[in-house]
Amino acid sequence: MNMRKIKLSLFFLIIGISGYGQEDEPIPFATFSEIIVNLSFPQYRALKADGGFVEVEGGVKGIIIYREDATTFLAYERNCSYKAGESCARVDPDLSRLFLIDRCCGSNFNFTDGYPMKGPATRPLRKYRTQLSGTTLTITDEIIF
Repeated sequence: MNMRKIKLSLFFLIIGISGYGQEDEPIPFATFSEIIVNLSFPQYRALKADGGFVEVEGGVKGIIIYREDATTFLAYERNCSYKAGESCARVDPDLSRLFLIDRCCGSNFNFTDGYPMKGPATRPLRKYRTQLSGTTLTITDEIIF
């Protein structure tokens, strides 16, 4: 068993035995090889400015890529952690563009760390690993804790 699978198994074991409420459940896991984003392409122009974001396919319900600064890009699963199994448990950027919101449950999440700012969700969004090389951003399904 490779180290990645061991880490994922431990992660889900810890989540399964932790004291979170019934409503706040683990976000399902969907594997994907990697997502390659060429930041010079027009569809990613929002990522040229700090605070910019784009939505891409991948993960469980999609991924939101957020530019913190010129060298730091964050990638979050769009599946909300509150009642994660429900079809409407999906975060979108708020109209203010200052945070992410699940319009189904009303939870708000911070763009810079994925943690809830307003409940009922108490768990953060799943964060995927990103790596920047020149104008190429690679997102992998390795979970960042």
